Amino acid sequence: MCAVTSGFAELYDSEPHAVWSAPGRVNLIGEHTDYNAGLVLPFAIEQRTIVAASLRDGDDITVVSTLYADPARARLTDIGPGRLSGWSAYPLGVAWALSQFPDRPAGRPAAGPGTRGGVDLFIDSAVPAGAGLSSSAALEIAVACALNELWGLTATGAELAHASQRAENEIAGAPTGIMDQFASLLGEADAAVFLDCRTEDTRIVPLRLREAGLELVLIDTGERHSHAAGGYAARRASCERAARELGVPALRDITPADLGRAARVLDEETFRRVRHVVTENDRVEATVRALGTGDPVAVGRLLTASHVSMRDDFEISTPALDLAVDVALRAGALGARMTGGGFGGAAIALIERERVAGLTEDALDAFSRARLPAPLVRTVTPSPGARRESLQIEYQVHGRLGAADQHAAVGGVVDRVRHVVHVSRQQGCLAGVAHSGAA
Repeated sequence: MCAVTSGFAELYDSEPHAVWSAPGRVNLIGEHTDYNAGLVLPFAIEQRTIVAASLRDGDDITVVSTLYADPARARLTDIGPGRLSGWSAYPLGVAWALSQFPDRPAGRPAAGPGTRGGVDLFIDSAVPAGAGLSSSAALEIAVACALNELWGLTATGAELAHASQRAENEIAGAPTGIMDQFASLLGEADAAVFLDCRTEDTRIVPLRLREAGLELVLIDTGERHSHAAGGYAARRASCERAARELGVPALRDITPADLGRAARVLDEETFRRVRHVVTENDRVEATVRALGTGDPVAVGRLLTASHVSMRDDFEISTPALDLAVDVALRAGALGARMTGGGFGGAAIALIERERVAGLTEDALDAFSRARLPAPLVRTVTPSPGARRESLQIEYQVHGRLGAADQHAAVGGVVDRVRHVVHVSRQQGCLAGVAHSGAA
């Protein structure tokens, strides 16, 4: 039995009914285009969030995570906008969104127990929070898949994605788009997900990194951000205001040929926000074409151009992210860009495999000379999306670790499980004393 299932059993005195996992994601290109009904090209990564779950009596949802000291419990009827805060708003928000899922239409039978009642959840994750890898979507999708099974909802992938986005927008208060949830659901090995956020049409785009002798390297600056914080929300509000002033439903409807008119209508700062979104949509399409023709040099140029646009027009980069990109390019990367919502997090570089070690050394040296905390530099592997796990799953924490390191990492999970079980019992969570703060 893995650490998560054994932790569930120790905490709740029973084995879980189901274990689901969902990955974080890296956005190869297409930043801040999703909530503008635009185009994105993310891929799922090896690092995953695992949720062990079972039905319980009553209508309480109990959530415990090895990563946080505060277990939470809330009645489904008490969950709503403005009533929750902190990490538990994400899983509890998903339960709230799915509890409102409409009755199944005729011909769509229940697939599971079919009771939208109480649930016990036990969560662990290897997706770092605030690093631009969408730890929130990994958590939401893993919980959504588990509840979809336990409650017998037979929801489609798109419906689970929208329920998770609704939890993030309305309960957690983060005005994000739909990209992250689709990436976590639909990812495939050695491929990216090309998503039209207006139509929600998707296409799997092979990356063929191994045969090209290339790696995608993540440079995590250690700067942490929150999508519920002001910078992200301000960018979205600016885009929505620009669309109104330009008389279009969304910035997706503005083409490069329209930018001259936009410059005359909008103030200078808002125009630059629009220019980023418009040119970023073009870069996504160009990247898909370059991948299709096997032109990694063109892909690299597009990644770097995307970073320049985010730095200068959308203004969501930071000195540490700019340094990470500059170091990667000096180390011979074909291209590099910050990835994620910005204001911290990580950069990604497309680089030849034999240059990875040099990039790692150069990044550590450059950050040290800049008196910045040492970055975490590692390759990332495009990986499968959400899935139901065996109760006997071997929990893979960081990917590409040796056997001894894997053993130590799993041992760390077990230690966190024991700590959380101890804290949960001290706080009386299982006796119904600790609640999430729902009104």
